[in-house]
Amino acid sequence: MDQINLAATSPVAHTPSGDLRGRREGSANVFRGVPYAAAPVDELRWRAPQPFPAWEGVREAADFGPSAPQAGPADVADIISIGGAPEPTGEDCLTLNVWAPAETTDPAPVMVWLHGGSNRMGAGSLPFYDGAAFARDGVVLVSVNYRLGQLGFFAHPALTAEAAPDAPLGNQALLDQIAALEWVRDHISAFGGDPANATLFGESAGGLDILALMTARRARGLFHKAVVQSGGGWLPATPLKTAEERGAAAATALGLSNPDAAALRTLAPEHLTAIEGAFGPVIDGRLLDRDPISAFARGDFADVPLMIGVNSGEDSLLNYGGGLKRFGQLIKPNAKLAALYPEAKGDEEQLIRLGFRDFAFAAPARWVASRQRRSKAWLYAFDYVEEARRETMPRASHAAEIFHVFETLDHRPDGAPPATKADRAISAAMHARWVAFARSGVPGADWPAYVTADDAWMVFNDTPGGEVKRGWWKAALDHHGRKGKLLILLLRARDRLRTLFSSRLRK
Repeated sequence: MDQINLAATSPVAHTPSGDLRGRREGSANVFRGVPYAAAPVDELRWRAPQPFPAWEGVREAADFGPSAPQAGPADVADIISIGGAPEPTGEDCLTLNVWAPAETTDPAPVMVWLHGGSNRMGAGSLPFYDGAAFARDGVVLVSVNYRLGQLGFFAHPALTAEAAPDAPLGNQALLDQIAALEWVRDHISAFGGDPANATLFGESAGGLDILALMTARRARGLFHKAVVQSGGGWLPATPLKTAEERGAAAATALGLSNPDAAALRTLAPEHLTAIEGAFGPVIDGRLLDRDPISAFARGDFADVPLMIGVNSGEDSLLNYGGGLKRFGQLIKPNAKLAALYPEAKGDEEQLIRLGFRDFAFAAPARWVASRQRRSKAWLYAFDYVEEARRETMPRASHAAEIFHVFETLDHRPDGAPPATKADRAISAAMHARWVAFARSGVPGADWPAYVTADDAWMVFNDTPGGEVKRGWWKAALDHHGRKGKLLILLLRARDRLRTLFSSRLRK
């Protein structure tokens, strides 16, 4: 614990890369904008992150680094209100931020946060990801910026042609996240953290990425526990060929019909972020050799203690980008669906919304929890709405739990009314569950680990600390689970065909 100079206002951490000067803020030593990899610009664009060179002297770490270039849905004018990041943005974005306990004697547990935002927007610097409450409670909190959108999940035949035979393709953001975890392994002891007790946690796209990282062998051993908040589990990854076709279409839209890799790298980042798309893990046969869903079905994943859960109002996501119309074409309201959701009272829009929540989030979360073997899983549902919102918000919207996990109710971006005493009590109790899990791998003796036959959920509602309920949403989740099994069978068959075809090509 002698690696950090606990100066009154400007602590200096002595890291393997060089000295960093942060700021003392309350009970935390805070270091912002710390580079964990070289800027992925020019020749490094769309390549795996490279080491950031060591420096002499003391590097200032008072200010956040730029957020990754990004854009939100076309029908949302203010992306900050839905978790996007303000300016400045820039490709030199591979930085992280550390909140460490100012006073500690033993190595502290570490939590590494991957923000959400559909892998197209967001940043670790957003105020509601402030790690002060974790540092106060003896945890080192690390938030990470990583490449997004067309810069974070981009494949193109020209990039494939130039890549080394074993170089990962199309998963730049996942490689950034792995590089950040490697930085934590090698550097976090300089901040008082325990590199042997790191919990990776994230929300929405961050949670989805964690599920992919749990199946990536390159990430094995870099984290020892995981928390997936509203990360679903049944969103298929993109085959490399499809990702290449999407990349070629994006390049064509920007005036490059048959470019080489050098020409692609001349494209302005703001032009790339203007090309919309769906962004997520790519099955490249190198970082990911099969769909993560198929890997979980096979039991081929990092079997670490896991907390995974869902919010009761995940359907708030359907309010953007024409989501309600698109999903309504997949889920046809009918008598069977109406019987599963009597609370909808036959309203077609509500049936679509509840069906979306359960097929896209709740049923896959329960399925992922059931896949744990040696390690245990804990399943939760967040069903608390702040008191001032209850007249207009029937359920806990997507991302609403974040403000409670981080105890940042005063940093909500949507101009919400002040939190009440009851709101803060729920927040404190929920935050304590995450801290307990980071310390010991168990979120509380009163929260039973998930077993399919027991089907126990911790439901965070008006009861501080949560309430154990068995068979939560059981009829609906069993219904969607049967559909999920068909999806899993199709993905496993696709992976077997891909493996067979690849082996024949090698011969």
